Amino acid sequence: MKTSAPLLLIATLLAGCAPQAITGYTTVTVRELKTAYDAGAYVLDVRTPAEYAEGHLARAVNLPLDQVQARAGEVPADRPVYVICRSGNRSAQASAILTMAGKDVRNVGGGMNDWIAAGYPVTR
Repeated sequence: MKTSAPLLLIATLLAGCAPQAITGYTTVTVRELKTAYDAGAYVLDVRTPAEYAEGHLARAVNLPLDQVQARAGEVPADRPVYVICRSGNRSAQASAILTMAGKDVRNVGGGMNDWIAAGYPVTR
């Protein structure tokens, strides 16, 4: 599915604060992510490779935000995808893009900042 640039821009801008009815995805806490992660959830980390190398969830797949639209086909469509970044802003943008591509998305509010603050494990 090809999306026009203006429509994508609008969806991306709305993603950070719009309710699920508009964005099509839900925002979850790191506590909810931890439960899903422990059960084997797919986690997509949309930070830069340098940020990812500084610390990430052990099974998280790194796909930088600037590549999400072009590589959305690589993201699973058969199960929920938990999208994380540093603070929740870039993951909200990626979540909007992936939702428009037909993915079942959960944006992780607070991102790695909240994950680390909660004392959850990080791999380097």
